[in-house]
Order: sequence, then C-alpha cells, then structure tokens
Amino acid sequence: MLAGLSLLCSFLMLPSKGETLKWIEDCLKERFNSASGVAKLKKWELSLSDKGFFRLRKFYPGGKQEYYSFNVSRFNDLDYIGAADGGELLIETIGDDIIVQTYNDPKGNIDSMSSKVVIPLLNAEPELLDSLRNGFFLLKQE
Repeated sequence: MLAGLSLLCSFLMLPSKGETLKWIEDCLKERFNSASGVAKLKKWELSLSDKGFFRLRKFYPGGKQEYYSFNVSRFNDLDYIGAADGGELLIETIGDDIIVQTYNDPKGNIDSMSSKVVIPLLNAEPELLDSLRNGFFLLKQE
C-alpha cells in the first residue's frame, strides 16, 4: 500500500481522505513497537478518526495509562530518531496542540498539552517515513 500512496501522489491522483487516514493508521499499527522503552506496554490503541483526530492510548502493566490526542489540521512535521530496523517517530504539531492525559499514575493523574507525541516503530524505512509525512500533509490540507 505504501507504493500505492507514493505512486498516487507522484501522478497527482490524490487518495481520498478516508484512504489516507486508513493507510496512516494501518502503517503505524503494523510498525508500532510495544516492547520499546523502559516499561513494556501491556496494551495500546491507536486510531485516526474520519474527522481527523489522532488518538494514542498506552496501557502499562502497573495500571498507568497515557492518552494523546490531536487534530491532524494542527500537524507541523515529523522526525525519526533511530535506524530503519527500529526507532522513534516524533509527530510535531504547530503549538502545544496535543492533549496528554495520564491515569492511575503514582505521581497523580495529569492533564497537560504538548507539541510532540513519540511513537516507537519497527521497520521504518526512509521511503515509508516520507510517505507518512506526505500523508499527514495531505490530511492537513483537507
């Protein structure tokens, strides 16, 4: 499907908003690395709604949850730290546009705002990252 999105973009035959949302969501879900970081995740949920809302919820073994949400219209850029076989995708918004909420945290439940959300990925080739970036920009324009 990656080749399909790139091919469509190269011929200026842009995919529909729904196709782009689904492609980005599927791509991130397929490559999400729940075993990265100090605390391995018990469960996670990632979705992009038809209204352009990106949502990520992380569930940790001790019961703590982290929730991130933003509207793709606030997307600014993305960056990747790591190698093709594994790293972290940093999705950045224009300002502090990402809602961050924690639940069942020993430090207390916290509601805050951020300008970045970090997604651990596996198998993120440069071409894939370029296609993800282009997909987010396509959604932002709609």
